[in-house]
Amino acid sequence: MKKIILENSWKDKLIKEFNKDYMQSLSEFLRSEKSKNKIIFPPGNKIFYAFNLTKFEDVKVVILGQDPYHGNSQAHGLSFSVEKGIRPPPSLKNIFKELESDLGIKQPDHGNLEKWCSEGVLLLNSILTVEKNKPASHANMGWEKFTDEILSILNRLKRNVVFILWGKKAQEKGHFLDTNRHLILKSTHPSPYSANNGFLGSKPFSATNLYLKKHDISEINWNLN
Repeated sequence: MKKIILENSWKDKLIKEFNKDYMQSLSEFLRSEKSKNKIIFPPGNKIFYAFNLTKFEDVKVVILGQDPYHGNSQAHGLSFSVEKGIRPPPSLKNIFKELESDLGIKQPDHGNLEKWCSEGVLLLNSILTVEKNKPASHANMGWEKFTDEILSILNRLKRNVVFILWGKKAQEKGHFLDTNRHLILKSTHPSPYSANNGFLGSKPFSATNLYLKKHDISEINWNLN
């Protein structure tokens, strides 16, 4: 985290955060883990990728994930997304299943969600790094505080953002979001363990566009094909 590659609109708002003790400790932790030859995902240049693809002023929607995928070549800095050529994980497959059911959009043959970012969707994880094959291994190291600050900035400085909170952890994290200023969409997580208990059939994509349209904000083109 020595060289922070961050898009300017976010850097202006977060630069003070990087100088705080908890972020310095997090940086030291990551350096220490790498010095032990531990494999950390995503690659260093992709840790802040979500912010580089969706400028602060362009954010219309936030999809909040937990921590990055922990398998080889999966994580690339965007919640739920994988690079082209990587098989979509089960949660992402269920997201595509719901997208097809909700809007009739055919499921893509890849799992890369970058196109959504260009539409104004911030694909934010609560935790931005993970050790290979060890889910939640970087929990409680400081990332949660950092991403809380991001949600807080969006909550305070913007209006009519759609926050999509899938699963209990995302909903707990977004507990302070102002429901008078923004739309908060909640359901169970798209994981195979819980998708049938409220995620499938929740129609988050059409609900998002209906809200944006109501507030004279251009709708999201969710089609990845």
